[in-house]
Amino acid sequence: MTMTRLRDARIIPLVFGPLVGALAVLETEFDDFFGAASTAVSLSGVAMGAGLMVAAWWPLVGTVIAAGCLPVGVFVFGAPGVGGAAMVGMIGAVAWAGWREPPRRSAVALCVAGASFVGAALVGASPWELFFVPSVLLPGWSMGLLARRSGERAVKLAELAAALDAEREANAQAAVAQERTRIAREVHDAVAHSVSVMTLQLGGLRRMLADQPVEQEIVAGLERLGRQTVEEMRGLVGILRERVDGERPAPMPSLARLDELIADVRAAGLTVTLDAPADLPRLPPVLDLTAYRVLQEALTNVLRHGAAAPAAVAIGCTDQALTVEVRNGPGPGPHGPAGKRAGHGLVGMRERLAMVHGSLHTGPEPDGGFIVRARFPIPRTR
Repeated sequence: MTMTRLRDARIIPLVFGPLVGALAVLETEFDDFFGAASTAVSLSGVAMGAGLMVAAWWPLVGTVIAAGCLPVGVFVFGAPGVGGAAMVGMIGAVAWAGWREPPRRSAVALCVAGASFVGAALVGASPWELFFVPSVLLPGWSMGLLARRSGERAVKLAELAAALDAEREANAQAAVAQERTRIAREVHDAVAHSVSVMTLQLGGLRRMLADQPVEQEIVAGLERLGRQTVEEMRGLVGILRERVDGERPAPMPSLARLDELIADVRAAGLTVTLDAPADLPRLPPVLDLTAYRVLQEALTNVLRHGAAAPAAVAIGCTDQALTVEVRNGPGPGPHGPAGKRAGHGLVGMRERLAMVHGSLHTGPEPDGGFIVRARFPIPRTR
């Protein structure tokens, strides 16, 4: 079983269902409480386990199936009551529904399970049993709701962190624009003005040297150079102001701009090969931004520490997760593999991945290279 499968939450009912079925069989085998109906009760327990496995994909449907199996042994085969394995199975079913379904749908699952318990307990049950048996479902459902709310809160915090990151980038761009404006203003008001005054003075000096042609020619050359310098500075000021006033805001970092990132890295002198799907699916904004930043940092580490070693980028995407892998070979120089001295970069990657519940694997390769592999779980959408 792969690590990807283990990280899928659906593994819980897929394991819990057969476990409940096995417990039901063992309970009827070693407990004489069920008498002649033991076989039927064990079979209904196995059917309940199958319903719990269905709940891996459809929590409400699976809970209804499991609840329907509960009273079968009592009404059809005359069992004296509900077994412990069935009770454990129903508690797990409503807890799973509370976690994976919206509150209203999970409340329906809770009511169906409670009604099933009450129906199975009507045969010879006391009023206390009619109250107690369904009430044991409430703690399981409450735990599921708490788990769901905790997950939603984590998603909101990750979105807030991404929004803050985007705001910091916007502020940084605004600061750069303001600094360019300040430089343009200083060049225009101070430097260009001073050079213009100097050029005018050289013109006056040239006219005073009418009887000294050699010196006059030298001063005339300096005057021409001054005027040319003023024109060049005016052009530079125009470029700076045009960049500030007319440029469009830079687009948000995204894997949709993957080709631009690879092109920039290649322009910096790194040989990079890319293996990625032609069309990546639409990803949640937080995940998209985080994946871009992690890939950018990994390639930057190769540039800094990879000693000109070629790098290979591989991106894969399934319904469950996005994977980003950067692998560089051994470099020709003595600098060692990428990442060996990039501790702060790796820490930053892990912090970003933690916000989206992802995982990061880094380490040296047998051939002397280095690998960075990041996995980003894709939230399930309804």
